[in-house]
Amino acid sequence: MKLVLLTALGVGGATVVGSVLGFIFKRITHKFSELVVSFAAGIMLAAAVIGLILPSLEYGRKFSLLITISGVFAGALFLNVLDRIVPHLHKFVGSEIEPHNNRGLSRVLLFVSAIAIHNLPEGIAAGVGFGGGDISRGLLISFGIALQNIPEGMIIISPMLSAGVSPRKTFLCALFTGFIEVVGTVIGYFAVSISNAILPFALAFAGGTMLYIVSDEMIPEIHTRNNQRGITYALLIGFCIILIFENSFA
Repeated sequence: MKLVLLTALGVGGATVVGSVLGFIFKRITHKFSELVVSFAAGIMLAAAVIGLILPSLEYGRKFSLLITISGVFAGALFLNVLDRIVPHLHKFVGSEIEPHNNRGLSRVLLFVSAIAIHNLPEGIAAGVGFGGGDISRGLLISFGIALQNIPEGMIIISPMLSAGVSPRKTFLCALFTGFIEVVGTVIGYFAVSISNAILPFALAFAGGTMLYIVSDEMIPEIHTRNNQRGITYALLIGFCIILIFENSFA
C-alpha cells in the first residue's frame, strides 16, 4: 500500500511539476503544444493496450475476450456520458468550450471539470494496475501517466492565463489536477483489491477510458494544422518509450 501511495503522489505531482514549468515558459507555441499532446497520446495509447487491455485478456481465463471487450466499451461509454453531462473546457491545444450546459459557469470551473474528466480515469488506471498485485504492471502504467502529465501540465497553463484566470487560481487548478489523480489511483487500487474477480474487467475498463480520451479529445485537437508529420512521429516516440520501459521489466 505504501508503494501505491508513493506512486500516486508521484503521478499527481508530475502534473504540478509540469505546471510550474508552464509558468516559467509561458510563451509555448501552438506547434509545440501539438507535439506535446501527440507525444502524450502515444504514451497513453501504449499504456492502455500493453499495460491494461492485454493483461485483461491474460487474467480473464474463461470468456476472457468477451470480458475484455465489454470492459473496453464500458470504460468508453462511462467517459462518453461524463463528457455529455458535465460542462467543461477542453484542456488541450485549442481550449474550445463545449457547446452544452456552460451558461453561467466560470472558466475556472470549466477548466476544473475538464481536469476531473481527463485525470480521474488516468488515476484509476494506475490504481487498477497495482490492484492485482503485479508491481511491474502498476509501475509501467504509472510511469506512462506521469511521463505524459509533465508536458500536459506545461501546456494547460498558458490557455488558462490567456482566458483571464489569475495565476493563483491557475496554480490551485494544477494542484487539484494532481489531487484528482491521487484519488483515482486509490479508488482503482481498492476496487480491485476487494475482489480479484473483477480484475480483468477493471483492467479493460481503465484501458477503454484511456483509449476514449486519446481518440475523442487528444487526436482531434492536434490534427488541426499543417504539422501532420511532426505529430505523427511524436506519437510514435511516446508509444515506443512505453515499449522500451515494458521490455526492461520483462
